[in-house]
Amino acid sequence: MKLHQRTVALAAALGFLLAPVAFAQTPAPAAPAAPRKLISPYRGDATVEFTAPVSKKIGANVVTTMTIKNTSPGPLAGFRLEESWSDKTGNLAGGDVYRHPKPFMPGEVINITLTTPSNPRMQSNSYNFVHANGTVKPKKVPKIEVPKTEA
Repeated sequence: MKLHQRTVALAAALGFLLAPVAFAQTPAPAAPAAPRKLISPYRGDATVEFTAPVSKKIGANVVTTMTIKNTSPGPLAGFRLEESWSDKTGNLAGGDVYRHPKPFMPGEVINITLTTPSNPRMQSNSYNFVHANGTVKPKKVPKIEVPKTEA
């Protein structure tokens, strides 16, 4: 009986000693990703190009779409577009705001959709382009070519 107990004890001890070696065989780690490169945002008067806004009434909303391209020499932090609708007398009748979730890189083209609840007083709309470190000078262009991505 003592031989049986010693054999079980020896097997258990070897199991505890060899278990980390058996389970530690993990696949080789992938090559580390390149460190993220921080880019300083552009400061001062930025420039963007935009296409003519297209507004359509869809259901109970007015949906406006446009394409915007950053023509500034650097990325724009905190880029946003504010749409304001007004009535005949100039009083505010609604609006929407688009905020770009990351820096708006030079040469980048984005498609923006603004949705405003329809209001019978809506007569005309205006747009305000803004970024965190200065003003934005928009330029209306007839067409913006979307750069082709390499896939």
